[in-house]
Amino acid sequence: MLKGKTALVTGSTSGIGLGIAKALARQGANIVLNGFGDVDGARAAVEALGVEVFYHGADMSQPTQIEDMMRAAAERFGRVDILVNNAGIQHVAPVEEFPVERWDAIIAINLSSAFHTTRLALPAMKAANWGRIINVASVHGLVASAQKSAYVAAKHGLVGLTKVVALETATTGVTCNAICPGWVLTPLVQKQVDAKAAALGISNEEATRLLLGEKEPSMQFTTPEELGELAVFFCSPAANNVRGVAWNMDGGWAAQ
Repeated sequence: MLKGKTALVTGSTSGIGLGIAKALARQGANIVLNGFGDVDGARAAVEALGVEVFYHGADMSQPTQIEDMMRAAAERFGRVDILVNNAGIQHVAPVEEFPVERWDAIIAINLSSAFHTTRLALPAMKAANWGRIINVASVHGLVASAQKSAYVAAKHGLVGLTKVVALETATTGVTCNAICPGWVLTPLVQKQVDAKAAALGISNEEATRLLLGEKEPSMQFTTPEELGELAVFFCSPAANNVRGVAWNMDGGWAAQ
């Protein structure tokens, strides 16, 4: 379905981003990877799906590096047809104790980076009259949790940005939508499970039940593969008129 298209996925060397990159690659899209960690492993996993892969290590808190990544992707593949803004970090603390530098970093990476990639991708998308912008927000773009002020503010902002871009492109072949996952079993979340188990002296299974039981009625994690398939739907002809939605895949979290 996406053969000949190019998808750039930020924060795509593991977790949700890699799951989405692989799902788009299975549909034939060439992939621009970005992120830290096991770059070689991520590249190999996507290349195994038979598409071209380009990696750029832009720090998503730095606008000049984002500009270089977008320019390099366009030089390599012609243009970015599908932009997935997934890069994100987290820090947990009460507002009055929240480190200012952590607030600034979370807003920069989780929100401002999506503005920069979007503003740079839109001209070529509009010229081609086809494009897909998919912002990986969070259920925290719809509801709040205590001690996550920066993350919740950034994800609410990302949902707002999604709606504005959708309105500005409403009469074009470009769409912009957000995905709002609940708990997804990524390496980051596994660390939270491990920490809860250690702190309470309980098994990993019990810690998982406690974590899910606090918020997610389905009592099961969403998977990166499921999120990838939702991204594929947004890129399909069936989603041509899906514009500005914040689509939660959260096991009933926001329904409560």
